[in-house]
Amino acid sequence: MYDVIVVGGGLAGLTTAIDLSRFGYDILVLESNPYPHHKVCGEYVSKEVAPYLKGLGIDLEAAGAVEISIFEMSTIDCKTVTAKLSLGGLGISRYAFENILFEKAKTQGVTFVFKKVTDVVYRNDSFQVICQDDMAYEARIVVGAYGKRSGLDKALNRDFMFKKHAWLAVKGHYRNQSFPENLVALHNFEGGYGGLSKTETGAVNFCYLTHYKSFKKHSGITDFNKNVVSKNRHLKEFLEESEPIFENPLSIAQISFEKKQPIVNHIMMCGDTAGLIHPLCGNGMAMAIHGAKLASTSIQKYLENTDFDRSAMEREYTTSWNTTFKKRLWAGRKLQHVLLHRKWMNVAVRTSLLSERLLTSVIAKTHGKPIPYD
Repeated sequence: MYDVIVVGGGLAGLTTAIDLSRFGYDILVLESNPYPHHKVCGEYVSKEVAPYLKGLGIDLEAAGAVEISIFEMSTIDCKTVTAKLSLGGLGISRYAFENILFEKAKTQGVTFVFKKVTDVVYRNDSFQVICQDDMAYEARIVVGAYGKRSGLDKALNRDFMFKKHAWLAVKGHYRNQSFPENLVALHNFEGGYGGLSKTETGAVNFCYLTHYKSFKKHSGITDFNKNVVSKNRHLKEFLEESEPIFENPLSIAQISFEKKQPIVNHIMMCGDTAGLIHPLCGNGMAMAIHGAKLASTSIQKYLENTDFDRSAMEREYTTSWNTTFKKRLWAGRKLQHVLLHRKWMNVAVRTSLLSERLLTSVIAKTHGKPIPYD
């Protein structure tokens, strides 16, 4: 019987395990793939998480993360504006970031088992977590941090798993010495948008999101990049001047931005499993880490205080999650709707609404304040 089982070893899951292991709890992380491994991700993280991570003993800057201070955005028609990031951010690959967290968790006694979870059963105030090989593990608390979607979501009867979703994401790393180190750029194209930023290796991460109905009109990623993505002059120049590092880009389909619940069958959902912010907001990694802190705080109170029962823990976590993220997720949905509407964006350009002042306001609405360590 573990105190806590974390299903999924991404940023949210690993941070939760590290935070709770400080108190001597028996923590098990169940993750499908051994570390390190690449994931589809924008690979930019706001510095709002830096104080909290340093308190946990994790210094991304010391690990080589790239300092990012400028945000640039262009419309489909290549109207371009820039703004300064008030807090700044860091460019680091998920390959490196998660491996740093994995090594830290191991030093703090966290147990890892690399298996796929197929079901989680709650009974008699405890959980049984069942894996692909029918092996079962038991725990007092289960945290779901397994990403955007999983077969486990279907087992848990989550609504979004029974619908088709329109979004596809593609990611690759590129060699491009001329791309500025301090820049994170967001460039729109017909039916989607792509982000560019440097990582700790010097490679530029290019990750874009597009409607599947737009993508399926083409023969593959290379054809789509040439005939759609490259209609944006900035992206065309980047792709022509860059050398791919990955043999093949990574991709993920059926991405859902529907509202999700932070508690499902008494499982505390965290990171993208609890709610996914649109990638154009550039803050998904920070939200995953902040969500882990919220979950860890409520779990620690439950495990230490007999007067703080499961219902109180779930209420507290749900309230804190909604208070912290609900407005940001709403702002992300509205922003994406505007940016992908060509007519509205043209009006914004003509009336000078698309400006540094507007960008600064958008950043403020989709980013948070520095997260303290306590």
